[in-house]
Amino acid sequence: MALGRRAGLRVSRPVRNQMAWETGCLDDLIAADHRVRQVWAWVESLDLSVFYDVIAAVEGRAGRPPIDPAILMTLWLYATLEGVGSARLLERLCQSDTAYRWICGGVGVNHHSLSDFRVAAGPMLDDLLTRSMAALVAAKIVGIDCLAVDGVRVRASAGASSFRSKDRLVELEDAARRKVAKLREELQSDPGAGTRRAQERAAREAEARLARLEAARQAAEAIEEARRRGTEGRGRKPKKAKAPRGSTTDAQARIMSMADGGYRPAYNLQFKTDPKSGCVVGFDVTNKASDRSQLMDAVDEIGRRHGVKPSSMLADGGYDGKEQIEKAYEAGVEAFVPVPPVKEKLAGAEPDPKAQARAARDRAKEGPGVQAWRERMAQQENIDLYRKRFACERPHADVRNRGLQKLMVRGMERVRAVGLWYVTAYNFLQIQRLTPQAA
Repeated sequence: MALGRRAGLRVSRPVRNQMAWETGCLDDLIAADHRVRQVWAWVESLDLSVFYDVIAAVEGRAGRPPIDPAILMTLWLYATLEGVGSARLLERLCQSDTAYRWICGGVGVNHHSLSDFRVAAGPMLDDLLTRSMAALVAAKIVGIDCLAVDGVRVRASAGASSFRSKDRLVELEDAARRKVAKLREELQSDPGAGTRRAQERAAREAEARLARLEAARQAAEAIEEARRRGTEGRGRKPKKAKAPRGSTTDAQARIMSMADGGYRPAYNLQFKTDPKSGCVVGFDVTNKASDRSQLMDAVDEIGRRHGVKPSSMLADGGYDGKEQIEKAYEAGVEAFVPVPPVKEKLAGAEPDPKAQARAARDRAKEGPGVQAWRERMAQQENIDLYRKRFACERPHADVRNRGLQKLMVRGMERVRAVGLWYVTAYNFLQIQRLTPQAA
């Protein structure tokens, strides 16, 4: 009883131990214009044959029927729209939240099935992105002639302490290989069944650790090779850098400079957006910290998805690699990228003749594509066209606001699948806005 209630006062109190009959159905608990109904109707219109074709349960045969892929698809799409990115949290919501219960309709789900489906749906979502945007392009609602490309770095599911140098990884790999050999030898010599099962489990764990260490060592070698290729042909000594390191937790993650100025393990998510409609027409994931080598990758992706390359690309100053701009010029694509500003001289300092001569030599070596780029970005109408790129920051803010702050999966393919869920959720809202008759 709450404090302060005086004697003789009559109030309505809850009665929780009273038995009662209640009638109703889940469909009556959801409003006719609820978002979950729109998501379900949209999923029902999709071609999910890639999931239905692998189901072996058919009429007339024994076996437990699996969960309808349409249910799992709707659960994850609606959860992404609501900012839910955890399979365990989604499992609890399917038991307590009315909207998620309405999607399930009495079908039980667990976090293992939800997590597996989220990753397995990656190729289907990638194909859905291509087909849905192709339909909007054919209807002249979305354009791919002029696109904006930008990268978003998302924290990886790997700690900074999981990174080891190449020499240390070699030592750990050798120790893990010796442990695996020892466990396998004991496993063959011990006839005890109970002990044998424990040894098999220990051997599997040791082999998994050995595989992670091998992947981390290969990642460190790949970083070392990329640094070596990047310093070739520069004509000057490379800067002294720390020894390349690989993560024993997520070998494909890389240390990147984040928006707050810190350095953390992360992945680089590349969005290709139509400035006119705001739809994301292309998406990919890379572990390259710099965007300077991503311009032509964006052009090639659009050509692969839609069979035609864009005529112009809008990108921020991080895409100002001269080699990429030259390749785009050869491919017939105009790059609208800010020209790096000239460093201001110190007040009263005399001009450096050597620096001026070096700059003149560098300009003389530039190809026609880079020269055309400099001339293009010196014109005011082209600067105004470039400013349309700022309208394409909306997808990045949208996925951030829906929970894409830190990845909970490991590996490039899993990260791509999770990113595609956010892209699909964002494009779903854009399609509802651009084509009201589809709602």
